[in-house]
Amino acid sequence: MDWTLEVLVVPVSDLDRAKAFYQDQCGFRAETDAAFFEGVGRFVQLTPPGSRCSIVLESGMPESPGQPRMAPGSLRGLQLCVTDIEAARAALVGRGVEVTPVLHVGASGWAEGRGEDSWNSFLFFQDPDGNGWAVQEAPAPLTER
Repeated sequence: MDWTLEVLVVPVSDLDRAKAFYQDQCGFRAETDAAFFEGVGRFVQLTPPGSRCSIVLESGMPESPGQPRMAPGSLRGLQLCVTDIEAARAALVGRGVEVTPVLHVGASGWAEGRGEDSWNSFLFFQDPDGNGWAVQEAPAPLTER
């Protein structure tokens, strides 16, 4: 049996503002924008280009059993992978997203510029609520090389 990661819930304070950020500035594809039930809650599902995993922004949904609701802006460690970090940075900057320079990690911490290893080039940004994202350059799959 396969277990696939398909959806991540991103806690936001304003669905319309967050939808505009992810769709217009990050280039995510809007899949769904719907109410749960008449007059009760709403969810917005968006998918990064080329990904099978989507994010969901929601408001008004009852808390899941055993799953306390996260505060808007409290999510960290979300990571996207791209095959060209410079092109990804240029696309985000071109759409008005505030991103860090390309960085790499070394023995004394983070430093500006690309890393020597194929996995060691990153940039970071936050959504309007402060949820933190990393973008990592990852080598293209063998089928694409």
